[in-house]
Amino acid sequence: MAAQHDHGHTPAAWTGVIIAFVGFCVAGGFMVAANSAGFWVGMAIAALGVIVGGVMKLMGLGQTYKPIASGDSSSEESHAHAGV
Repeated sequence: MAAQHDHGHTPAAWTGVIIAFVGFCVAGGFMVAANSAGFWVGMAIAALGVIVGGVMKLMGLGQTYKPIASGDSSSEESHAHAGV
């Protein structure tokens, strides 16, 4: 059974998540070191990841949404897999 959505497999998603992950790692390291300025720099990097991902999506590098085709065959498959 194929997935209906291809969620998150875009350059915008990968870039945004990687930048946010680096920001959370930086913030976590400075939090353990009890350095509040470094913690907030890390949180700013994490917020930057959200902004960069959003801008990349607006540039056309994100996911395009397509309506899911509804039909009788898909509902029959779901019943067959559900054991109905």
